[in-house]
Amino acid sequence: MNRGKRQEIFERLRAHIENPRSDLEYRSNFELLIAVLLSAQATDISVNKATAKLYRVASTPQQMLALGEDGVREHIKTIGLFNAKAKNVIATSQILLDQYGGEVPEDRAALEALPGVGRKTANVVLNIAFGHPTIAVDTHIFRVCNRSGMAPGKNVLEVEQRLLKFVPDEFKLHAHHWLILHGRYTCVARKPRCASCVIEDLCEYRHKTSDEVS
Repeated sequence: MNRGKRQEIFERLRAHIENPRSDLEYRSNFELLIAVLLSAQATDISVNKATAKLYRVASTPQQMLALGEDGVREHIKTIGLFNAKAKNVIATSQILLDQYGGEVPEDRAALEALPGVGRKTANVVLNIAFGHPTIAVDTHIFRVCNRSGMAPGKNVLEVEQRLLKFVPDEFKLHAHHWLILHGRYTCVARKPRCASCVIEDLCEYRHKTSDEVS
């Protein structure tokens, strides 16, 4: 895919959703960090249902530690891998208090050193909380980039590196959100909704569908 196509793709995605935002619900950088940590192998909808109750009783590192691992587990038991995630939430809260005064650090290495936080989570936090032009590649973005030919790669890191290279600078801040929303609601896994896709004529996918799914 050439530079002109990529430019047009992001111009259309921007026109379609001018100010995209995460589907995760949060009110602070800490709540964002915990929500993203919990979202691994879980839907945003399931995470939002759990955190709606969790954040009523624990919305800061101090309150999370007071709630304890068992208390966190009780609130997130509807989410996959809840045992490991409860342990990570408590450990992360402790580190934030001990090393960062209870604040979420604006540093990739520091974020990735937190229990349960990998590169994707760090990218999301840096992008949303601190306005860094990072691009977190999840399963939706990986699919969109390979399907469309926008930034094909064999793994998420390769796709991320190609996006950072190919996406025009003016779109990098919101590229993550535009692509994830496109993959979640239009370029879906089983049968992409090509008939309603705003970039259908620019996409290089060979097996486009002609009809909407019901």
